[in-house]
Amino acid sequence: MTENCLFCGIVAGSIPSQQVAENERAIAFMDINPATRGHLLVVPRAHSTDLREASAEDLTAATLLAQSLVGRVIERLDADGANLLSCIGADAWQSVFHTHLHVVPRYKDDPLQLPWHPTPGDVNVIAETAAELR
Repeated sequence: MTENCLFCGIVAGSIPSQQVAENERAIAFMDINPATRGHLLVVPRAHSTDLREASAEDLTAATLLAQSLVGRVIERLDADGANLLSCIGADAWQSVFHTHLHVVPRYKDDPLQLPWHPTPGDVNVIAETAAELR
């Protein structure tokens, strides 16, 4: 646990939340700023800033919990789909620096849009970038 971390406080029970599910290494609770009805956060119990720092065991537990919640929101909330999102760094919209996954139920008429407009990329730039990442 890290002092002054909102999610560590939720994990510890010192900050109230609407917890929905848990396993040995992760918990899931409702987002208080929901993008859509049923927006959940899944966090490892152990503090890490983002998924680069999280242990493989914590990431596995959080991902498996998120997987089960995707099924729940589709079945129980009649969602048409779901987005699973992890923000890493302030410039990528991370606002709480404790590893977490957003489970965002999607509905046909919800107001959310992709944050970019997909357009074909330059195949040469794509190939060069792939080479840099190999």
